[in-house]
Amino acid sequence: MLRWFLAVIGYLFFRFPGAIAGFVLGSLLDNMMGGKTRTFKTSFGPSPTVSPADFELHLLSLASLVIKADGSVSQSELDYVRQYFVQAYGKDRANETFRVFNEVIKKREISAQNICNLLRQRTRYESRLQILHFLFSIASADGRVSEPEVNEIRRMAGYLGVYSQDFESIKAMFFKNPDSAYQILEIDRNATDAQVKDAYRTMAKKYHPDKLQHLDEAHRKGGEEKFKKVQEAYDQIKKERGI
Repeated sequence: MLRWFLAVIGYLFFRFPGAIAGFVLGSLLDNMMGGKTRTFKTSFGPSPTVSPADFELHLLSLASLVIKADGSVSQSELDYVRQYFVQAYGKDRANETFRVFNEVIKKREISAQNICNLLRQRTRYESRLQILHFLFSIASADGRVSEPEVNEIRRMAGYLGVYSQDFESIKAMFFKNPDSAYQILEIDRNATDAQVKDAYRTMAKKYHPDKLQHLDEAHRKGGEEKFKKVQEAYDQIKKERGI
């Protein structure tokens, strides 16, 4: 499409020679861009393209902010991120991402708001839910999720446009309390049995791994973990109530 656009622009300014030059230039740019970008769709329709490399850097940038949120850098959290990236993208590609990231953070400060705003525009809602799950997984890698880490992820969730009830649902997957199962299903303890069943069907549909088929294997496995937590929450409530 770019070749025809530049051909028209070239014709308007330089007639036929300009059209030919614009077509050739556009063809070169189309070839350069081909295979280097991936289209993500949001619930609001088609969105601009974003390169996989940029997506990986954005994800790593958010991960670094969560790791530093409580004032200390946990080796177990760092190891989790590296293992996740290696699993998702392969060792060579992961190492290259870390190398570029290290160069980037030396030059400019990471802005969670800017990154999340970009991801909000260019990713599907279910992908953003998976990003939150990934960030909570990092925070819990050292055995506990601290309050500063929760606050940092909550701030990112707001920038990502994630609804508060969905944030609380994912958060509840990493905390054990008497109401965790209900929070995962986004209902309260006073819900009727029928409401519990409806909530389970709704959440199972929302967190179904099939919604993440456009992402890499590691992200899809994260989706399977969310789906499993929904099933476990439902089974726990059924057992408590004798349904």
